[in-house]
Amino acid sequence: MIRVLIVDDSAFMRIAMRKMIESYTDIEVIGEAKNGAVGLRMAIDLKPDVITMDVEMPEMDGITATREIMAAAPCPIIMVSSLTEEGTVTTMKALEMGAVDFIPKKSSFVQLDIVQIGEELASKIRLWAKHKKKIAIFGGVRQPSVIPQSLVSKNSPGGKVGLVVVGISTGGPAAMPKVLSSMGKINCPMIIAQHMPALFTKGFADHMRIETGLNVVEGVDGMSLEPGMVVIAPGGTDSVVREPFPGKLMLFLKLNEAANIHPNADVLFRSAFSVTVGVVAVVMTGMGCDGTEGARMLKKRNVPILVQSPESCVVDGMTGSVIAAGMASDVLSLEDLGRRLAKWCA
Repeated sequence: MIRVLIVDDSAFMRIAMRKMIESYTDIEVIGEAKNGAVGLRMAIDLKPDVITMDVEMPEMDGITATREIMAAAPCPIIMVSSLTEEGTVTTMKALEMGAVDFIPKKSSFVQLDIVQIGEELASKIRLWAKHKKKIAIFGGVRQPSVIPQSLVSKNSPGGKVGLVVVGISTGGPAAMPKVLSSMGKINCPMIIAQHMPALFTKGFADHMRIETGLNVVEGVDGMSLEPGMVVIAPGGTDSVVREPFPGKLMLFLKLNEAANIHPNADVLFRSAFSVTVGVVAVVMTGMGCDGTEGARMLKKRNVPILVQSPESCVVDGMTGSVIAAGMASDVLSLEDLGRRLAKWCA
């Protein structure tokens, strides 16, 4: 049985969440907390498998509670976030503090909305309960992975780098600011395909811009890609790079129906294959294997594929897939990823 703690200041929400969660026979609610402070105490005492966390609460909000819980009693925390501009920015901060996932909801959270998100929430609870022991503790230390040297090619760019493409998913909002802060401003555009719903990518871009001081923006169709620009691929669709004339790069939005998640890293990587400028690809934390096939294609033109070290990932599915396929040029910590990009793209 999966044991869940609900943290929400609304009595109605707590009742609704309990009713929703306990409609599944393999999940039980072991406690309800009316704010983050109570949630912290209950997390320490009850040691739940998963916590659902509201964002805005009195006495201690969801961001602070997430940070404190991940320091005192690490546990997968799923944020329950409203579909507002303020809600998305706050959710990004919570994910940076160590929350592993989020469920978007309408502000009113009416009955129809509950029905619509019930299965998604149950699915995420089950997923993160399985990963409880593997969650990277925020600020913690994990043993480095032993990766056979035969799987790492150690190739580097053959000339000037004109584009960096990044594929990232679960754990991205916490990992990406560390890479960008270590990297600083570079002399080429970077495009980040972060798996995320459409209403959250602008908030993610805004948060990253504030955190790093870099020119981080949400991509738009037909956007000209300029040096130093960090583009967050818009959620709910896919982004491709085109080169209308040599050296001039532009971003276009095109949903790939064959892709199972969006923005899709494989789609972005494949589009970068045909540009004439030098390319560097990066694969980071996330579930699944998105990025592997795109990396395989880029490798045919000797594009370096930098991979985040598995021990620094919240979930190492994407990175592990690229490494196992023999596509990795190097496997680096978050800070070393940033420094390598700064060196290659200065």
